[in-house]
Parts: sequence; structure tokens; C-alpha cells
Amino acid sequence: MSTSVAEAAYPIEFHKKDAEALGRYLQQRQCVNLVGMKRVGISHFLRFFLNHKDIITTYIDPQEKHLFITVDLNDLVELELYPFWTLTLKRIVDAVQASDLNPKTKKKITALFDKSIQSQDLFIVIDNIRQASSLIVESDMFPTIFFLRFDRLKDKFNPSFFDNLEGLRDAAHGKLSFVFTSYRSLRSMFPLSRTLLSVLAQMMYVKPIDQKGMGIIYSEYCRRYHFSLPTLAEKALFDMSGGYVQYLQLALVVLNEDKEGSVSDESNLLAILLKDERITLQSEELWESLGKDEKRVLLDIAKGKEVSKEDRERSSYLWDTGFVHEAEGKLIVFSSLFERFLLQVQQEQTKKSKVDHLTRKENLLFSMLKSRIGEISERDKIIETVWPEYHEFGVSDWAIDRLVARVRMKLREQSSPYEVVTVRTRGYKLTMAKE
Repeated sequence: MSTSVAEAAYPIEFHKKDAEALGRYLQQRQCVNLVGMKRVGISHFLRFFLNHKDIITTYIDPQEKHLFITVDLNDLVELELYPFWTLTLKRIVDAVQASDLNPKTKKKITALFDKSIQSQDLFIVIDNIRQASSLIVESDMFPTIFFLRFDRLKDKFNPSFFDNLEGLRDAAHGKLSFVFTSYRSLRSMFPLSRTLLSVLAQMMYVKPIDQKGMGIIYSEYCRRYHFSLPTLAEKALFDMSGGYVQYLQLALVVLNEDKEGSVSDESNLLAILLKDERITLQSEELWESLGKDEKRVLLDIAKGKEVSKEDRERSSYLWDTGFVHEAEGKLIVFSSLFERFLLQVQQEQTKKSKVDHLTRKENLLFSMLKSRIGEISERDKIIETVWPEYHEFGVSDWAIDRLVARVRMKLREQSSPYEVVTVRTRGYKLTMAKE
């Protein structure tokens, strides 16, 4: 367990309901698909679950030994199956080396990885993962592989992929579990895979966190950055964020940058956050993750309209993931920040607005690309330049691609001599537009 992770020091009651549910599934050695709205805080919850020293004894079984193996698909540069399986084996080795398994077993599993690297053969890599899993189980330890952001590779997986997952479980005599995180259920992504149904026995929705959990995250931020808000402003911030961790973290960054310290009341706080481009971009990412029917239903709820039973059934994802909840017989959008964004979307649908100038983030990206014209700017470099404040909680692929798309569109609208070119799996570069 890592003590360098902030969440490792959180009270054991943090995300208690979710921790209890996940703990029960793992005790029964079931596989789980954790589903939540984009960047709702699943990773935040899992950092707590994976690193807190009392998780196993409190939520799983105090008599058992468990090995948690984290495979974050954001670490993949190439979104292909061979790098995926190689990364998985490497993370197994990392977890084994940090565990209390005996040195002989550690050495055997490390040798399996070395053999895989030398072979460059997909079949051998998967077979070595199978052998490594068996060695862990033979040491009376229960391994669980957590595949974070699993939907990044949704276009690459096929039925044989899930057959391989099932084969890994069989080789470990059913003692190996998988936890997949995604913003849509994997069943909806892979409806034709029969094996998938047996691998993913359980689906668990992670909704926005409660006020107590928000307070824990907020207190840690204040402690680390020597930051504070008036009590009324704290409450308003929690209400506006609606339990959505990304909103809370972004808002704290925005307020920490507010040199004038102008937060005086709830309306003032809302105005500060609504005008920040980072908040808008996050709202837009949430909006674009939804289907046509779901968008229509959300707009109706924001306008106070009734929702039919049929619409509710077709858009059950909104309720399952916490976009919408009911209070005193009224349907409520989870966050006032997102609700304001919805009203803005409605206005733009009736009156299209055109903004030619580059926003602050767009200008940072364009200036960076222009300073390296003709050269490839990789995603990590773009994040470092455009989102330096995101070093702790990351930037999604969608946010980067969306910002690039907006710059590309505005350059065309301005009849600019430049164009942004995508370099597959690498990044982007600025070139002179073809006449």
C-alpha cells in the first residue's frame, strides 16, 4: 500500500457505500464493471480503495491476503492490444515486487516479463500473464487486476479478447478478479460478446460523492495548499459541485488563482466559476458523452418539464450515474454549474453564436504549436504547457482533442495560413495550410 497517495490517509468511511459494495464482490471473487459519468471521481475512489491500509480488513476479509494490481490505460501511448497486454504484465510485476510474496516467486514472475519482452509475441505475453497469476494464487494470495479507463480501447477489443480474460480466470481457479472502470457499461459497448457476460458478472454505478466526502477532499486540498474559504462559500461550493469531484477540483484551482479574493457570496462564486474556460470545457465533455435522447431529457429537466415514463426508461443512464436525482417529487440536475451549462446549450440551439477569437487555452495551444511549427507536439507536452495546473488530476483525451478541434475550426474561419495536423498516436503539429 502506498502512503504517498493523499487518499491513503482519508478516513476509512470515505466512499463507504461504494467501498462496501466493491469489497463484497471481491470477497466473492466476482468481476465488476464500475460505471460513472466521465471524470465523476471513480479514480479518486479507487486511489482510496487501492492504497488505504485498512481496506482489506474492513471491507473484504481480515483473514485473507489480497494483491491489487492497477493497470491505467492512460499509460498506453499506442492504443493496441499488444501494448495493452504488455502493460498488464508489467503492472503485475510492479505489484508483486512491492508485495510480501517470497523472493523466489518474485524472481519467477519477473523472469516471465523478461521472456515476454524478448519474444515480442502476443501469445507468449498472455500465456506469461496466465503463469504469473497462477504463481500468485499458489502463494495463497488473491489477485485483482483493476483496469482503469478501460473504454479507451473499446474500438480494439473483440470476442477473443474476453475469451483470454476468461482463460486467465480459469488458470487461476476462479481466484483472479477483474475490475473495469468506464463511463458506459461494457455490456452496452460489447453486446455481441457472450463470454463478456460471464466475465462481467456484476455492474456497479458510482455516483457523485456525498457532502461528507466532498468535505474530506476539500480539507485535504486546503491543508496541502494552505487555502481556505469562508464557511458560507464552502457550502456554496459543495452545492454547486454536486458531488462531482472534477468540478470541485477545478473550482479550487480557479479560486486559488483568484488573486483578488473576491468570493463574497454564492452568486459571486457562481459567476467566477461560470466564466472560467476550464469549467465550461468540463461541462462540455459531460454533455458530449451523452446520447441524443439523454440530452433531450436533460434539457427538459433543466427547463422544469415533465419526463414521461418511456423517456425515463430510455435515458435510465442519467439516473443510474447520478446526472439526475429526485427530491421532494422534483427532478434535479446534480450540479448548478452543469444546469447553467444546459441552459446555455438551449440558448445556443435557438440562436447560434459564432466566436472567432481564441480563448485563453486555445491561444496557449496555438502559440505552443506555432513556436514549434512543423514539429510534433506530443500530448504530454501539450498538457504541460496548456494545463500546468492539472498535474495532480490529469487531462482527458477528450479535452485535448476538443481543444485542438476548436483551434483548427477557428483557424479555418479566420482564413489563417496555418492548419493543425494530427499525427496518429503521437500528437499534433502546425503546418502552413495548403492553398
